[in-house]
Amino acid sequence: MLALIERGGPIMWFILAGSLIAVIIFFERFLSLHRTHIKTDDFLKGIYNILKKGNFVEAISICEETPGPVAHIVRTAVLYHDKSREEMRRMVVESGREEIPRLERNLAMLATIGKITPLLGLLGTIIGMISSLIIIDQKAPLIHSGDLASGLWQALISTAAGLVVAIPTYAGYNLLITRIETIVLDMERAASDIVSFFTTNLLHKTPMVKKREPDRAAHI
Repeated sequence: MLALIERGGPIMWFILAGSLIAVIIFFERFLSLHRTHIKTDDFLKGIYNILKKGNFVEAISICEETPGPVAHIVRTAVLYHDKSREEMRRMVVESGREEIPRLERNLAMLATIGKITPLLGLLGTIIGMISSLIIIDQKAPLIHSGDLASGLWQALISTAAGLVVAIPTYAGYNLLITRIETIVLDMERAASDIVSFFTTNLLHKTPMVKKREPDRAAHI
């Protein structure tokens, strides 16, 4: 492997560095998204049961302990449940927008690596061909095949290396984008459901837990 890298020329080191960065970014994002992707329906059902009992502090605590943007959005709605529907919706939407950059962190770099590694391979090919042409010009008309081998090796290896890095990088990038889109859809659904829940139950106007009736016998 090291011999192939050396035959590929100096461009190979840039391609190799790009591949290592791509692997680190992919696994970091994949594990992070895996942790943040929760079962939205089950989570909301649990929060609704707690809110129906009037335990707002407990609901906020559960949201803080649960990873992911869905829990953060629900927490925002609970914190602003006593506001108007429009203001509560606005705060929930702003909270969701703040979560998007966190989900997409470093994805731009991953996409960049997927785009530039084939170009780096092409650059290595051109450099290898130029090297071969220089040798032809210097040793013409007596040219041996071994004289051209170095440039041809560099041209072919760098091109192959660029494609080998770019193809899985693109695949990994698209996989992460798909997972992010799924999480965003869960965020939108959770935001709509929690706002509708508070509006339907009028939590921002009247408490859900009935107050205890005064003991009439005490007044007799």
